[in-house]
Amino acid sequence: MILYPAIDLKDGQCVRLLHGDMDKATVFNASPADQAGQFVKDGFEWLHVVDLNGAMQGESMNAEAVNAILNSVSIPVQLGGGIRNMKAVERWIEAGVSRVILGTIAVRDPELVKAAARRWPEQIAVAVDVRDGKVAVDGWTGASNLDPIELSKRFEDAGVAALIVTDIGRDGAMTGVNVDAVGALADAVSIPVIASGGIASVEDIRLLQARPGVRIAGAVLGRSLYSGAIRPSEVLAIASRKAA
Repeated sequence: MILYPAIDLKDGQCVRLLHGDMDKATVFNASPADQAGQFVKDGFEWLHVVDLNGAMQGESMNAEAVNAILNSVSIPVQLGGGIRNMKAVERWIEAGVSRVILGTIAVRDPELVKAAARRWPEQIAVAVDVRDGKVAVDGWTGASNLDPIELSKRFEDAGVAALIVTDIGRDGAMTGVNVDAVGALADAVSIPVIASGGIASVEDIRLLQARPGVRIAGAVLGRSLYSGAIRPSEVLAIASRKAA
């Protein structure tokens, strides 16, 4: 299982939100690039970066911070938040982003996502952000009438690298990962699934790994990592041991 430490960007700083609420942001590092470097030192092999302002505005708003991260680390970075057209995808891939995450546009224009996945194989991921059983859009401020499995099946055989499945009701709350919901989606599609939202301890990683059915490909670590509830050395050892 690949573990993705999260760097959520708001006004150029590294923050964590509660339930996606921009008014409930805790600043953990004023320098996202420094935070990225710390995660590299901790031994992580990927970074998960989200432009929160961009997700709300529909275009990249923290480009300076993202570029600083890209220039400071050599490990791959996956980036989401406000990337809603082919030109924006191209710009970020050319800038050095290894995987672009598309969320709102996956609901509104799935053909664009498929075209991007054909053009950049294995470099496009789809964000499946779930609130009350339906997929959320516009930085989690809006709702669609799609259920997560229905959305995910749109991209079968399209070359999408991963589905990043977030339970918004648990995000930032450290209440435990929704193993059943993540697992049900993983079993329903052939695309690798990355779990996000609510991961509170190493036990959540063990639960994801131990569930019957399709293997969960990865997990995004947020507040639990910043607060010290999860120690990098311990969780990385568990993930690598299971993978072996």
